[in-house]
Amino acid sequence: MTAALTFFPVCNGDMTLLEFDNDQKLLIDIHVRKAADDPEDDTPDVMSQLRDRLKRDEKGRLYVDGFLLSHPDKDHIGGLVRHFHLGPPDDWVKADDKILIREMWSSPIVFRRSSKTHVLCDDAKAWAKEARRRVALYRANKVIGIEGDRIQIMGEDIDGKTNDILGIVVKTDSLVTSLNRVSAGAFEARLLAPVPKGDDEALDEMLAKNRSSVILRFSIRGAGYADKCRFLSGGDAEVAIWERLWDKHGTYNANWLEYDILQAPHHCSWHSLSYDSYSTYGEEAEVCDSARSALAQTRKGAIVIASSEHIDPEDADPPSDRAKREYISIVNGKTDRFICVTDIWDDEQQPLRYEIGASGIVKAVKNAARAATAALGIGATAAQARPHGS
Repeated sequence: MTAALTFFPVCNGDMTLLEFDNDQKLLIDIHVRKAADDPEDDTPDVMSQLRDRLKRDEKGRLYVDGFLLSHPDKDHIGGLVRHFHLGPPDDWVKADDKILIREMWSSPIVFRRSSKTHVLCDDAKAWAKEARRRVALYRANKVIGIEGDRIQIMGEDIDGKTNDILGIVVKTDSLVTSLNRVSAGAFEARLLAPVPKGDDEALDEMLAKNRSSVILRFSIRGAGYADKCRFLSGGDAEVAIWERLWDKHGTYNANWLEYDILQAPHHCSWHSLSYDSYSTYGEEAEVCDSARSALAQTRKGAIVIASSEHIDPEDADPPSDRAKREYISIVNGKTDRFICVTDIWDDEQQPLRYEIGASGIVKAVKNAARAATAALGIGATAAQARPHGS
């Protein structure tokens, strides 16, 4: 089976489906706007697009093998309650026909994001409740539950709060190699963040909101051949996180950040690359070299995907035209290797999709006559992007 990455057109939000060559599927985030569920509205019906790619189990339930929530902002979890079954799997209702989440992937930090200045939306609260239900089952029984009760916690919690459930915890810097209890070699994913608390209290305070985004660098098998695509996914992680990752890994483990496909953090936000406000400093705003280095570990022919609305220099960030130009410089000035998902939808009326086979990564196209030009020639050889300013 051919592996694939599909980026759904959700404007400023994330919704990405990873299909592995063992036929398992992992969904990363959702952003289902209410207009997308209205058949009279021309907003892309991303849930129909997703459902068309899923299979049903022996009980007739549509399912994803896994669902990773990068962090609990509305543009990453909106539509959860409307479209996904929450609660014990045996309570699934045929008439509702909601999608079963066989295994949740969730950071423990996201559940402490609620505050007077950051109120969790109802979908995020529902995710947290379901995650707690699944953790409570494991804590009580000390065994992995059935499909629909499973969870992997991405990173250890503070103050030893996850010490008694380490059987379902993935430690930062380690590898995730199983999905829904299946270890088939179809992928491995390096967990780079959330970043644990350190000894620098001032830095920890600055990272508090930032730290919650899960960052995973996937190595995906294609048609039985290992490491045919490296995909870096980082939610809304901003500059301090990427700077810290480079300071931590740049000397000895820079290859942990190497990618063929990068999903530009925070919908191509300038604040993933710089501490300076672009609205204040304009073109004088400076890039953080360490953060840029973390996001510039490209392999041959690498591409950057912006899951965002159209990028207009006159519009507010995100997305940022200045960030777009920086990412284009990272991919050696090749404008065709920076792709906006909304632009693809407008041009092709389909989600942005890359298929991963034995010969590499190919962009899926509607017109077969164009297929010969769709091969990207990426993923063969590591080749770091040119240094900033060169």
